[in-house]
Amino acid sequence: MALLAALMAAAAALTFTGYRFTQMRTAPPPAHAYLPPRAASYLGVYETGAPPAYQPIAEFANAAGRVPNIVGYYSGWAEPFPASFAQMLRGHGIIPCVQIDPTYASVSAIAAGAYDGYLRSYADSVRDFGHAVVIGFGHEMNAPWYSWGNGHVQPSTFVRAWRHIVTLFRARGADNVTWLWTVNQDRAGTGPIALWWPGASYVSWVGIDGYYFRRSDTFATAFGNTIDQVRTLTHEPVLLSETAVGPHTGQFAKISDLFSGMHKNGVLGLIWFDKDQHGGIYHQDWRIEGNTVAENAFQLGISTLTLARP
Repeated sequence: MALLAALMAAAAALTFTGYRFTQMRTAPPPAHAYLPPRAASYLGVYETGAPPAYQPIAEFANAAGRVPNIVGYYSGWAEPFPASFAQMLRGHGIIPCVQIDPTYASVSAIAAGAYDGYLRSYADSVRDFGHAVVIGFGHEMNAPWYSWGNGHVQPSTFVRAWRHIVTLFRARGADNVTWLWTVNQDRAGTGPIALWWPGASYVSWVGIDGYYFRRSDTFATAFGNTIDQVRTLTHEPVLLSETAVGPHTGQFAKISDLFSGMHKNGVLGLIWFDKDQHGGIYHQDWRIEGNTVAENAFQLGISTLTLARP
């Protein structure tokens, strides 16, 4: 019996070793992709309905006179990576930029690995896509209006979750991700961004979300203080990851000021929040389509950009 048990144990060990060897041999290779951090080289847009549709992006491109090279969108927790949409964007020379937000999820549980099955599946899909993807997590965490943000989640907990996600993606071979750590422009209710900083080894680009709400707004007042805070932490490239100019600000001059400020501050570019909102000064109609003044100013501004292509 002892001999039989030993033989069975040896056979099991050989089977397990063979299984491990097969797994190692057939594991997909890592995906690598690099986005040049060149100033004034990224023009992005957020459009309702994209994903899955491309038509809203095409309509924006027609109004802007140029096809963007980034499309931004927001993903609730547990939503899969839309690989077919990413492939469609790729066909148009566009980079997908997704903000994965922990909607209805526990940030501390994310940090502890409770959602690793979902994250592994997402990372594998991104790796298998094989081309550049920009990914953020929990955008505008320094502000109080989201459940994962200032006053709701301890910054140290958020940092642990961010680092855990990045580490997991890298372990899965998803080295085609540009990691976008996104804060809101400094204003009433926002906290010190340094508290939420996960460290330079976990961040590729810094995103700043901010708008021109009032006629008195300028690039300096909208973004200057936030950029100064970022520069005390890192010299990683800055992207205006969600921005627009309101229709009552004196749009032609202010859109021109936005592009001028980007150049002066060495910013990578912008993602225009092309959405019609009606809810006071902070929720205006940000679209350029059908707005001749905005279209003309926008076309003039993007004529100064040299767009990178994935």
